[in-house]
Amino acid sequence: MTTPRLTRTPLAKIGGGGIRAVVIVLLVIYGLISVFPFLVMLGGALKTNQQVITDPLPFTTAPTLQTLIDTFAVLDVPRLFLNSLVIAGGSCLLILVVFPLAGYAFAVLEFPFKKTLFAIFVGALFVPAVTVLLPIIILNQELGLAGSPLAVILPVVNGAAPIAIVLMRSYYSSVPRELHEAAVLDGCSECAIYWRIYFPLSRSALITVTIINFVAAWNEYVLPLLTNDDPSKYPLPVGLQSLLATNVVQWNQVMAGALITVVPIIILFVLLQRFFINGLQGSVKG
Repeated sequence: MTTPRLTRTPLAKIGGGGIRAVVIVLLVIYGLISVFPFLVMLGGALKTNQQVITDPLPFTTAPTLQTLIDTFAVLDVPRLFLNSLVIAGGSCLLILVVFPLAGYAFAVLEFPFKKTLFAIFVGALFVPAVTVLLPIIILNQELGLAGSPLAVILPVVNGAAPIAIVLMRSYYSSVPRELHEAAVLDGCSECAIYWRIYFPLSRSALITVTIINFVAAWNEYVLPLLTNDDPSKYPLPVGLQSLLATNVVQWNQVMAGALITVVPIIILFVLLQRFFINGLQGSVKG
């Protein structure tokens, strides 16, 4: 018995092509709207303040690097950059130590209340961060962490738990179970199986988790502002607000400061985007 071959009528082809064209046009419009603020920021960083005020569009016929040079001097960018790097780097380091282990436990091991605990972590994804802000500040003060980078790093690490565990568990679940069984037959301990087999295989997922949380920690504004009153310890996003505290705001320097803040994240994503996409695909398939 042969299966009748389905063919698309010309009208269906026209309809499909029309829908495809509409979708592409809508995506292009959405992309332009999304990227326009970034172009305004980029253009403003290469203008004088007068040019920004009189012509806010991102294009200019006389770009200048003097705005970036002045912003570096006004903001003390190296110090702010170092403070941001300590917060973002420290957060990612702790996240990569703790949460891959938790993801491995939820994916591979069996223990009491496993499903209940995982459901709690998944449910934590939907808890607004602002609802736990006050308890975090009080806890920081009680522990004597206020004013130190740990006052930001530890809450950021804690807040990263749900998404990091969900991604790592999904990735480890996609690893063939036979690898674990073969390692057990060879006499490997659970720690050895994790460190020698699962951890190296999860490079893409680890990079994905790192990028997501590095961006979140790098852009953190509220916690450093509320837990630290020493401007010398401010990260880039908080230091940037000093440009708005003058009598006459230099909007070109504000845009230059914003550009300096986002450039490291763009470079990080461009360098690691291949692993980032593979990590997301692997976690979704898992």
